[in-house]
Amino acid sequence: MTTVVNGVNVQALLDAREVLKGAPEAAKFTWKATSKWQHGVHSTTTVQQYFGLGEDQQHKEARTFDADHPETFAATDNGITPIEYLLVGLASCLTAGVASVAQNRGIQLRSVESTVEGHHDVRGILGADTDVRNGFNDVKVTFHIDADASKEDIEAIVAQSQKRSAVFDALTNPTDVTVEVA
Repeated sequence: MTTVVNGVNVQALLDAREVLKGAPEAAKFTWKATSKWQHGVHSTTTVQQYFGLGEDQQHKEARTFDADHPETFAATDNGITPIEYLLVGLASCLTAGVASVAQNRGIQLRSVESTVEGHHDVRGILGADTDVRNGFNDVKVTFHIDADASKEDIEAIVAQSQKRSAVFDALTNPTDVTVEVA
């Protein structure tokens, strides 16, 4: 028997799933990001603190992300655009899911690459056409996966990753968002 090593501790995930079935309050997480305006449309967002398993938690270190707009929008291009972060989140969530599902199914991966494209008519955010939405018109994800598996098995892995992806769910289903001034 060949041992599959994709770097995912599936047993820990399965154990956590069983524990959280009996402790639904511990499964309620609150993720947090704090953004600070720098100049122009450039901001930095820091992620470190979150709540989960019934108490405050934190990542090993704070991570800071720059967001800006490109020079084509008369900005300084000090980071990717905020809407591109949605693409980053979707690509990384689906890719992590592929690795996890493949590991759980005993399928060895050699490489996984995903390309995520979001089609966006910027007339909406510029106020040039009120009939054009502000967000993406559509998003396309394309995977290139080299694995010890059939095409059908790889498609099933991707489908399961999509089914369990928090980011895919957040982008494809309505989410209540509240904005307030403190």
